[in-house]
Amino acid sequence: MIKVSNEQDFQNHISQSTLTVAIFKTTWCKDCHYIDPFMPSVEQDYEGRITFIELDRDEVPDLCEQLNILGIPSFIAFRQGQELVRFVNKLRKTREEIEQFLDRALEVAAALAPRAEG
Repeated sequence: MIKVSNEQDFQNHISQSTLTVAIFKTTWCKDCHYIDPFMPSVEQDYEGRITFIELDRDEVPDLCEQLNILGIPSFIAFRQGQELVRFVNKLRKTREEIEQFLDRALEVAAALAPRAEG
């Protein structure tokens, strides 16, 4: 997981042509710590298909306000600077829910992939 602590790095990551999922957390959030044990394995399962970045909401409050991040942890999928889909609520997130979100993000990215001209 790539740690990002400023808006410029965030913009650089989400502007890539590959799918990037930004995870917004904090050090004091119990539900954020709940996902910590299984996220490395989830990240490994999606290796080569999704780049994961992690942001501490307290380090980037202006960015969180712009993106309307209220509940944490929050997951937002981006490609080429465009938000594709988000998984944001105030409830604890299970591994299965996170994987469903990631699969959906991949589907949306594939549906929006530029078609080859022929």
